[in-house]
Amino acid sequence: MLPNNPYMIDSEPFYLNTGDEIPMFEAAAAARLPVMLKGPTGCGKTRFVEYMAYRLKRPLITVACHEDLFASDLIGRYLLKNDETVWVDGPLTRAVRMGAICYLDEVVEARKDTTVVIHPLTDNRRVLSIDKKGEVLCAHPDFLMVISYNPGYQSVLKDLKQSTRQRFVALTFNYPEPKEESRIVATEGGIDADTASRLVTLAGKIRNIREHGLTEGASTRLLIYAANLVGQGVTFKAACTAALLQPLTDDDRIQETLSDLIDDLL
Repeated sequence: MLPNNPYMIDSEPFYLNTGDEIPMFEAAAAARLPVMLKGPTGCGKTRFVEYMAYRLKRPLITVACHEDLFASDLIGRYLLKNDETVWVDGPLTRAVRMGAICYLDEVVEARKDTTVVIHPLTDNRRVLSIDKKGEVLCAHPDFLMVISYNPGYQSVLKDLKQSTRQRFVALTFNYPEPKEESRIVATEGGIDADTASRLVTLAGKIRNIREHGLTEGASTRLLIYAANLVGQGVTFKAACTAALLQPLTDDDRIQETLSDLIDDLL
């Protein structure tokens, strides 16, 4: 491992264990099995990967996937530098070489022909083909592929192919139980336990009305944002409006319903 590796996480991220996800991830890493994290937006998947990278003392290279992500964005490309054409590794190639955890966040957002390049890395071959260099790169023993996605956004156009899904062991995430979520919000948001509990209660009510038009419920991430605002002196109602109500919907009717829920907790 390189000294002063910029991909190492130096300080322990706060993560509250909610099940058997930690030992399961450790077992998968020890067996060199790729891992798939399933769960709603903002429920802690990314924080979990950061925590596990710290716990396992491995570098972490994260890629935020999107529809314009090409295979060359992951693998690398030739670039002109000082009048010379030089090869520059992409994030996936860097992870394969150094033995890092490569985390593809919201992998279903990537182009289907792009995600195919990870297939040889997720079976017993553990190799990456760099066609432009005519090179087949064997993965470092510590290399680990991790992907995440939100099953709530599944559609015919945005879903993982079975040929990809069946290459991973899967860990399912959800929002924590109220007691644990309150502790997370209080700790991460730097607010008192009572205010954190009120935010979590509000989130529970919002999540229960998803069937009335909300695409997503209030995430733990948004609760922490609201807590951060409260910690800066913003009133509870204003913080909830800015961090929860406005980001969740533009529908006037639903906004009115959410506003009523906020008022009930004042």
